This record gives sequence, structure tokens and C-alpha cells, in this order.
Amino acid sequence: MYASSLGDDGAELCPLQPWQAEEFLAHMDRGREFIGRFNGLPDVVTDTAGARAFLRAYAEKEAADAGLIRGIRLDGTLVGAVILRRFDAAQGTAEAGCWLEPAAVGRGLVTRAVRVLIDWAVRERGVHRVEWWVSAGNAPSIAVARRLGMRKEAVLRESHLYRGERHDEEIWSVLAPEWTGGTAGAVQGS
Repeated sequence: MYASSLGDDGAELCPLQPWQAEEFLAHMDRGREFIGRFNGLPDVVTDTAGARAFLRAYAEKEAADAGLIRGIRLDGTLVGAVILRRFDAAQGTAEAGCWLEPAAVGRGLVTRAVRVLIDWAVRERGVHRVEWWVSAGNAPSIAVARRLGMRKEAVLRESHLYRGERHDEEIWSVLAPEWTGGTAGAVQGS
């Protein structure tokens, strides 16, 4: 299996496959409450079968060129993931997403991992627009969008029903001509 370094702190970006369902479930169990604050994944991945089904769905998306998942590892331990929830090469659009367990927060792992994902989508696959949909209450995820040079385009008021409550969702994006790798000088959102 290959892995891409995310820096000199032992962090790596690597594929996640259905055969890794038990490891994926253990990761989800470590972060279930934290991840579940804004992400419904912990409600889906509750056992090995659910973990395998989720990873299989992304393996099928990747085979169909319609999405992908990559794990974030820190010192060999799976601590989070980044995804392209939607990927449409013909339209040149994609939607990125992420999650991280609490022990790995505050190290810039998500920003670094999503930067690699967007860079691949834009530079290798010719994607023109990458979106980031986020709960308006998820300040850390909004901070990632800003660090990556995304612009906030919309607030969909009370559009997302999650665990019995309606939440506002924000849509952020970056276009290929704006993409600088999410470094200084990138277009900033507000």
C-alpha cells in the first residue's frame, strides 16, 4: 500500500479499503462522539459490517470515478479521513469533506490532507470547482475552508436536518484559477 507524507510529523495520507473495516471501526469508536457533532458517519458505522459497507461504497465510487476516500494516519494510526463525496470529471466539479478524531486535532492534519486532495483534483484531474459544505456551527471546518483559500458563497438556512434539529449549512468553494495550493496569497473567504 502506498502513502503520501503530509509533513515531517509522521502524518500520512493513504488509501482506505474495505479490508480495513475493523481498523476503520476502531477509529470511529475512538472519535464517535466528537465526529458525530456535525457528521452523521458515526450513526452509520456502528459495527464491522457498517464500516465495510461504507468503505466498499467509496471503493465503488473510486472505481466509477465518482468519489474517493483517503485515510489520515499519524505515526501509523488511522486518525481521520478526507473524501471527495462527489466527483464529476466531465462537469469539472467535486465536493470535499473530512473528519478527525479528537486526539489528532490541532495539528493541521485536515488542512494538509485536503490541500493534497484539492491539488490532485485541480492539477491532475482538471476539476474546475471544489466545494466544501459545512454546518454553520462547525468553526474548525470553516477555518479549514478559509486556510485553503475558499470563498463562502451561500448559507442554506435550516437546510440540514441532523439528529432532529435543523442546521444552517454554508457552501464554500475554490475555483481552479484561484487555487494556489491553499498557501499565503490564496483568495480568502468571509
